[in-house]
Amino acid sequence: MSEANFDFDLIVIGAGYGGFDAAKHAAQHGLKVAIIESRDMGGTCVNRGCVPSKALLAASGKVRELANVKHLSSLGIHSAPVRFERQKIAEHAINLVSNIRNNLTKTLERSGVEIIRGIGRLEGQQKVGVREKNGVDRVLSAENVIIATGSDPFVPPGIEIDGRTVFTSDHAINLEWLPRWIAIIGSGYIGLEFADIYTALGCEVTMIEALDRVMPTFDVDIVKIASRNLIEGRDIDTKAGVLASKVLPGCPVKIELSEMKTKNFIEELEVDAVLVATGRVPASKDLNLQAVGVETNRGYISIDKRMRVTVQDQIIPNLWAVGDVTGKLMLAHTAAAQGTIAVDNILGKDRQIDYRSIPAATFTHPEISSVGLSEHDAKEASASELFELGVVRSYFKANSKALAELESDGLMKLLFRKDNGEVLGAHIYGLHAADLIQEVSNAIARRLSVVDLAHEVHTHPTLSEVVEVAYKQAASQVGTNSKR
Repeated sequence: MSEANFDFDLIVIGAGYGGFDAAKHAAQHGLKVAIIESRDMGGTCVNRGCVPSKALLAASGKVRELANVKHLSSLGIHSAPVRFERQKIAEHAINLVSNIRNNLTKTLERSGVEIIRGIGRLEGQQKVGVREKNGVDRVLSAENVIIATGSDPFVPPGIEIDGRTVFTSDHAINLEWLPRWIAIIGSGYIGLEFADIYTALGCEVTMIEALDRVMPTFDVDIVKIASRNLIEGRDIDTKAGVLASKVLPGCPVKIELSEMKTKNFIEELEVDAVLVATGRVPASKDLNLQAVGVETNRGYISIDKRMRVTVQDQIIPNLWAVGDVTGKLMLAHTAAAQGTIAVDNILGKDRQIDYRSIPAATFTHPEISSVGLSEHDAKEASASELFELGVVRSYFKANSKALAELESDGLMKLLFRKDNGEVLGAHIYGLHAADLIQEVSNAIARRLSVVDLAHEVHTHPTLSEVVEVAYKQAASQVGTNSKR
């Protein structure tokens, strides 16, 4: 790629989905590539995140379905009492992780990527240091370097982790035991998914949320309907506006609860276990970023839309960053997209990322998904850009497929511009919401209008008609009472 005498054309630090896609894409385009990983290949998603958690959700979801006597009897089905084996459910997740990790490793090897096991760091411009697992420390050179070190669970002050009675999602995916009563600190997507798993397997859950309402990051209309099913309809007690100011491991685990605003002590809970699901923080502190003059914002590395690392809007030459460490959308598929875009720009193409069109999903039963702008952000855009915001709702209870499944409790909210019909965002709760959102994502990526989308024919009877109905409702409002 360059006439300079570099060890590699590209070195990637971190082998999660962002680093994996970057390394594979670069090698497939003829670059000499090395990837450095200090832990397991595949990063958080494959080993401690989305892959094993979805395996647990799949198994526990089957248990929930078979145990729902009322639902099954409505379909004329009568099942015996449900039995499950915790160890085999855990092994299902472990085996899935192993298979995907091995496949990922083999893919890189077949692509010609050199895999280096060790801890990577920057040692100057176009230089990467690595301390290998055998203790050898060496410095390599590369024309370009991509940082893809991901993130780790955030543990707030006052909480002591022992990995057994007080733990993060990193430990929870092992499903080593089923506590009779577990407190989950945080009600974002991680907390919700594990609450889904634990309640399906017979555990009582207390959900503790520091902000004023449970599920604070989700659309308010979605929360109204989702919380009825995912929280109120299950063995879950919630405490909002409450801070878990101190958590001590043991039997029982002791939790000191304080009022979030005043920090005044409220009560002490004694539970069997605590899952800390309070978000994630970037894994950047050991990268020796000062060697190239990079400053972080709370540990996050600043990048532009081409994935180039920046400091105060100034580009650091030949240095790129992708994935959770950038603090953008902390999702595996975002990291993968960023990795490919970074390499395309290294190859001389001019590619940027469109975060608005990247969907997100929570794999509860039923699922929650979203893409594009929140209603709050859409209203702000409406005020600043002088257009009228359109909002329509489409309900699963009017959908033939959902009714056939007896799973008709669901909602889609669609946000759009009334002047030209451009789709701005969507939020869905209901059966297979994670799959349905992709159609809206594709529309946003192309900046399409609901006027055109309303003419697209959807298969009947399918859940996709929920989206079709929303498009048609929105199209009927385009051009009416819009600001000019």
